[in-house]
Amino acid sequence: MRQLLVFGLAAVALIACGNGDDTSNSSDKSNNKEAQNEGQKEERVLPTPPVAKKIPVEITQQGYTRVDNYAWMKDENWQEVLRDTSVLRDDIREHLEKEVVYYEGMTAHLEPLRKTLFDEMRGRIKEDDSSVPVKDGPFAYGSRFRQGGEYPVFFRTPRDGGEETILYDGDAERGDSEFFSIGGIEHSPDHKLLAIGTDRLGSEYYTLEVRDIETGERVSGPIESTDGGVVWAADSQSFFYVERDDNQRPKRVKHHVLGGDPAKDRLVYEEDDDGMFIGIGKTQSGEFIIIYIGDQVTTEYRMIPANDPMVEPFVFAPRLADEEYYPEHHGDWFYIRTNRDGAVDFKIMKTPVTATGRENWVDVLPYEEGTLISNLTTFKDYMVRSERKDARPRIIISDYEGNEQEITFDQPAYSVSYSDGYEFDTDSIRYFYESPSQPEQVVDYNMTSGEKTLLKTQEVPSGHNPDLYVVERVTAIADDGAEIPVMVLRLKSTPLDGSAPVLLYGYGSYGAYIPDSFSTSILSLVDRGMIYALAHIRGGSAKGQQWYLDGKLDKKMNTFTDFVRVGETLIEKGYTSEKKIVIYGGSAGGLLVGAAVNLKPELFASVLAAVPFVDVINTISDESLPLTPPEWPEWGDPIRTKEGYEWIASYSPYDNIQKGVEYPPILATGGLADYRVTYWEMSKWIARLRDEAKGGPFLLRMNMSAGHGGSAARFERLEERAHLYAFALEQVGLADVEPVAQGE
Repeated sequence: MRQLLVFGLAAVALIACGNGDDTSNSSDKSNNKEAQNEGQKEERVLPTPPVAKKIPVEITQQGYTRVDNYAWMKDENWQEVLRDTSVLRDDIREHLEKEVVYYEGMTAHLEPLRKTLFDEMRGRIKEDDSSVPVKDGPFAYGSRFRQGGEYPVFFRTPRDGGEETILYDGDAERGDSEFFSIGGIEHSPDHKLLAIGTDRLGSEYYTLEVRDIETGERVSGPIESTDGGVVWAADSQSFFYVERDDNQRPKRVKHHVLGGDPAKDRLVYEEDDDGMFIGIGKTQSGEFIIIYIGDQVTTEYRMIPANDPMVEPFVFAPRLADEEYYPEHHGDWFYIRTNRDGAVDFKIMKTPVTATGRENWVDVLPYEEGTLISNLTTFKDYMVRSERKDARPRIIISDYEGNEQEITFDQPAYSVSYSDGYEFDTDSIRYFYESPSQPEQVVDYNMTSGEKTLLKTQEVPSGHNPDLYVVERVTAIADDGAEIPVMVLRLKSTPLDGSAPVLLYGYGSYGAYIPDSFSTSILSLVDRGMIYALAHIRGGSAKGQQWYLDGKLDKKMNTFTDFVRVGETLIEKGYTSEKKIVIYGGSAGGLLVGAAVNLKPELFASVLAAVPFVDVINTISDESLPLTPPEWPEWGDPIRTKEGYEWIASYSPYDNIQKGVEYPPILATGGLADYRVTYWEMSKWIARLRDEAKGGPFLLRMNMSAGHGGSAARFERLEERAHLYAFALEQVGLADVEPVAQGE
């Protein structure tokens, strides 16, 4: 299934000042500590942190009362702020600008290190890199970067090679926009037109337009407030898209005929339930356009024949609470990946195209507990599926008679995925393989012969020697006996005597799986003697769907205690020691590190919280926020149920700061135009930390011109990462350490 567009808080993979003696005392302590870290170089005069005003707001909910002193940071006009950040209320802007100045003052001495890290990370990127083009009919489509370019250049060539045609030049199209993101590029089935979705604010309200590929002239659009992608009808004369409402929710599927007035576009489907996301796609066969409706636990599909776009969509099978299904088309049948009948890790069923009701579904591949079927694609002669067991992925290929073959990999930790491509009638799939120490390989696999053709190996221009590294699998035992897989990447020369610091990364929500992949940026830490650990904690799906279910709702605390146990296990096994662990997470991973530091602040050296989802009880209690209703199946409903309130209130980082307790230094980041984790979450959290906790410093780096993912430009993203990594290196005493030479 191609091009299914769904959005949630996790999409990313694919991302939340007091007054009084405690604040001033903790600042003095942190100031002294940082000055001492400078050794004999020079005495630094550090700025005073902003002191946020307090306007107590008393909130009574489910029989409990809480006081929020910083609720004023949420602009009543927040919907307009997402579309135009200049309308932000003056007192909020003034406070955020003070935070920017304070952050810059506190970390100015790290600028040389940040530049060094940026240069290192950039040096590992092949600047004029190009994808391996993907074949579609008479052409092959790809993208590349030019030397020094921030955005991709999309191109095509004749199918078997030849002169390149530029379709869209991201660098040129950015113009003078401070923020620029390309949401989608989709050519029409007749290869004459190109639909483009762009965002120039960071709030993910994308504008669509269609251009003639030969002339470059616009033939349709602009269409505002969309999700950024389109699905073309078979005749290339019209397309479908998702429109967002004023609360940033994807609510309506519309049908646009080329050259028509967007204001008169036909409404195809509108979802009345604010708790449901909607998205669009097309079956691999190209015969059906798909409308997806779903939340975290329930799905429904509506289908439209691609060659008859004016037909009203038919319901594949009506939604049933807590049942998921994902159909794929092949000839006279739909093949369905589903958790029906208690198949927690999913099974495969099929039903006739002419009778899609559940009463007609029959088993094709039975359920196997502990083996998660995470994806399914149907081609003309083969089915391909992704599976995962015990945090190890694999690709299985079968014909329609049940004969199977597996693409195997022999590494303790690795990442592998495959691309659906454009074509249905093909005997080749493309897969992507990498490990934490081995750069990505792009391989075409012949499903008939089993032959593998290596098309590309990721280049690291500044040099990379895999033999310098060790990749290991560690198991941490949770308090209830659950075995938590942990990937560890380190230099062979890094001692295992507890002296090495660790960067511990995690996510642990929505059933998301963080693969054990190769990262050119993380090497800047590992090459300085820092160990990188990736914790596959509950709430994710590394060990299957039950692993996810055991880390949500009333079991959400497992996610955070698992993460703490991973840190303790790394100490027990000699990888590191107390106060040498930097924890890092973004979005819902920011919730993870925020909750973990509340549980055990003495364990960690510092916290990196990127766009952290930390004001959980307030956010999930506010139905007007874009993502709140769809989030209730993940966290609980604190508005209508007391137990939902109690679950969230027990761990919400903003509400569980240990007063008067020494906390490690914390760096939080945010984006003013972020609708997924709004700017006030991390702003309030940092203000409250300064007021109630000791230690720190507590820093906020607010991007005043970006959204959830920060900058969409590739090198600007590296600059943002350099800020996080420089902060982390200083906290563990590695700021002055030179990286290992790759030739050694």
